[in-house]
Amino acid sequence: MSLRIRNRPIRAGWLVRRDRRHGLLSLAVVAVAASLAMAGCGQRQAPVPAAPPAATAPPVASPLSRSTVPPDESVPALSEVLSGPIVDDDILSRSLDELNRDSPLSPVFFGVDSAELDDAGRAVVASNAATLSMYPTWTVTIEGSCDERGTAEYNLALGERRAVAVKAYLVSLGIAASRVQTVSYGKEYPFDAGHDERAWAQNRRGHFVITGK
Repeated sequence: MSLRIRNRPIRAGWLVRRDRRHGLLSLAVVAVAASLAMAGCGQRQAPVPAAPPAATAPPVASPLSRSTVPPDESVPALSEVLSGPIVDDDILSRSLDELNRDSPLSPVFFGVDSAELDDAGRAVVASNAATLSMYPTWTVTIEGSCDERGTAEYNLALGERRAVAVKAYLVSLGIAASRVQTVSYGKEYPFDAGHDERAWAQNRRGHFVITGK
């Protein structure tokens, strides 16, 4: 059997050989493509595993942020110890007669016909209040006295006002009223038996007597 292409006869055997060549060429192309693909795969670099996160050191507390041990509140502060009363053991060992013979409490002096405390008198009462605060079991009597001039009745009344004035200021400074008694001797029992201004000034007073300890 024969065909004619462009007026030329084509044999069936030639067509078979042409088909075989085409098939072989296709196989060769496929093989080359496969080889290239495999080569490409072989050249790919393996993925690099991600580095693990760096370990972080635990935060270090600064010296200022570290907790401190709370102070023991049962231990008194130094300021409290220093500000506390300083008690004289020698005074505590004395009898009442000895204390009043050399008294730690000073007398308060007044002007003529006056029962008012001046600055010096208030300073004396404040000092006596501090002493009484150091010895809280002590009790006292304030004796109001006058000079020899004037009647006995007048001086008794004036002596009472003086004693009451000293007590009132003492109580205002924090001394309990129950620890303080008052009495007036007027012009009786003068501290100085003289008859001049110096003696009279010594007798116009509010005198402290320690009556209990």
